[in-house]
Amino acid sequence: MTLDFEPVGDLTGPGEAKSNLDVLARLFPDAVVDGTIDIEALRDLLGENAAPTTAEAFGLRWPGMSEARRLSTLPATGTLLPKPEESVDWDNTRNIVIEGDNLEVLRLLRRGYTNKVDVIYVDPPYNTGNDFIYDDKRVTSQTEHEAAAGQRDEEGVLQTGKGSDRAQDRKAGASKHSAWLSMMYPRLLVTHHLLKETGVIIVAIDDTEHARLKLLMDRVFGSENFIASVVWQGGRKNDSRFVSVGHDYMLIYAKSLGILRQMDLRWREEKAGYSAVLAQGKIAWEESGHDELAAEIKMRSWFKSQPKDSPVQALGRFVYFLPDGNLASDTDMRAPEDRPNRCRTPISDPRTGIQYAVPKNGWFCEESTLFKLRDEGHLIFRSDPSKPPRLKKPLESVSGQVPLSVFERQRTHAGRSLEELFEGNSPFDFPKDTMVLSRWISLVTQADPDAVILDFFAGSGSTGHAVMDLNAADGGNRRYILVQLDERVGMDGYETIADITRERLRRAGRQIASKQSPDAAPIDTGFRSYRLASSNVKAWDGTPDQLNLLEAVDNLVAGRTADDLLVEMMLRMGVELTTPLETREVAGSPLYNLAGTLFAYFGTDITIDRANEVSKALAEWRDEEPGDADTTVVVRDTGFVDSATKLNFAAALKQAGFTTLRSI
Repeated sequence: MTLDFEPVGDLTGPGEAKSNLDVLARLFPDAVVDGTIDIEALRDLLGENAAPTTAEAFGLRWPGMSEARRLSTLPATGTLLPKPEESVDWDNTRNIVIEGDNLEVLRLLRRGYTNKVDVIYVDPPYNTGNDFIYDDKRVTSQTEHEAAAGQRDEEGVLQTGKGSDRAQDRKAGASKHSAWLSMMYPRLLVTHHLLKETGVIIVAIDDTEHARLKLLMDRVFGSENFIASVVWQGGRKNDSRFVSVGHDYMLIYAKSLGILRQMDLRWREEKAGYSAVLAQGKIAWEESGHDELAAEIKMRSWFKSQPKDSPVQALGRFVYFLPDGNLASDTDMRAPEDRPNRCRTPISDPRTGIQYAVPKNGWFCEESTLFKLRDEGHLIFRSDPSKPPRLKKPLESVSGQVPLSVFERQRTHAGRSLEELFEGNSPFDFPKDTMVLSRWISLVTQADPDAVILDFFAGSGSTGHAVMDLNAADGGNRRYILVQLDERVGMDGYETIADITRERLRRAGRQIASKQSPDAAPIDTGFRSYRLASSNVKAWDGTPDQLNLLEAVDNLVAGRTADDLLVEMMLRMGVELTTPLETREVAGSPLYNLAGTLFAYFGTDITIDRANEVSKALAEWRDEEPGDADTTVVVRDTGFVDSATKLNFAAALKQAGFTTLRSI
């Protein structure tokens, strides 16, 4: 029985290079030799499905692509520092806002959130020339890019011929597109891990990169999982020279379209005007004294009184009533095709006794069902008996409609809404539209009230605002994870765009809460704020202070708190950041309990007596609510006065039944 505390830093997560190697080793052990892949052996094991190294592959390629792909496999080296002071309702909220470079943040989240995100909605930089600021330092430089693209030799940039200026423009353009693709590629690769198998990703884009993004999404998510390229017409540009290009796109992909089809999922949204027609139907039914014919007359009169361009006019067929007072339209009762065994029994109107014609192909149902529908008042007998009766179809059964791939909504609405929220002093010029976001999030999740939504280009925080709006509308428990770069802005009161993100969410939360009725279920309008930072654990770099063994005993960065260590431990071990947490003071330091399956203690100067006190407290707390799951204990690696104390502590924990010991 080993008594070692395995370092948390030695753990690996899904999608990281070491984990990828482990997966291949399990699948093809013969292709892994001394911890490295034998490519030729792997090729032999794959047989004819392995493309030769000289094969010309189809698909998007660009200089720097391989390095960009490699970035997605690197383990995260940073951490997130909790910021309760800039959060809202820290102890209870399950929403998260993170400030920092989104690639490193996504790598940090990968272990705890793989296969847990329902929807990813992002509106990345459109690469129009003034909005591209991401610079992944391990991506190839401009000079390296030009050399890889054949645009530079040892003497400099290549320019030849009369069209050299134009050629240079094209080279600069190619470089710009390549840099943008190298920025997007690793981020999309990591988010592929985060999506559930039933998850959906939506990426907004304009014409500048639409074609290349489509090919990139095909590569990452598979062309077989493409759902639609939705066009959002946002308004007319009257100053355009040739064509008013006022549209953007939303590229929509499923993680697995095959799974969505197996589930027979269909995206439907409520028809415009449906609620108004339903409400008027109830009024007409009551005013008519529950008389079907009188109620129908009232509904026809109401439809005629509505404006011709009103969305309710599309529902003008809903003028019939079922015996229970619910609105209905009429539908055909004819059988779709003629067969010898079709029911052709004549039927009469029970009120007049007039017999009606039988459809040419017969009825769509059996005789017993036909007469049951008549007796229960579900048939419509028209004035002409030569026309077969029709069936009343409840309004609820046709309330939904499939969304169109083209829709219109003026983009100015979003700007005005944010201006109002900030009381006439909006700090953000082009926010995303919360109405559009709410609509598509609801559609692709089938209004799942517990969906997890990720936006790693958060901007002003519109996605979080939209999630809160949805929850307020239907009492849902959706939660969001927003990531925003710490991009500087020269504005009073806001140092970075992330400052705007947090302030917008605070204001939106207060506004939404103020509009809730007193008897409405409480909704989560808070968020936890985190900031990306270097690891709490000092990196060994051989500097003079680290060469001093006495000073290098403590491997943790000065000034970091126990709460900081807790968050890094959770990230390294794949624990969700909003996992329920309890804390007790033991031997002068906090003892953390994460959902009863993971305990952490980061005290220092732990002596034998303190170690015994901590081990006893751990066992007692665990036994208060014993469970079947494996229980893990994490400690600070340098927290003990000597190695003997650490060894004795490990032995006491093992004897108490703790099976997994880790250190940070």
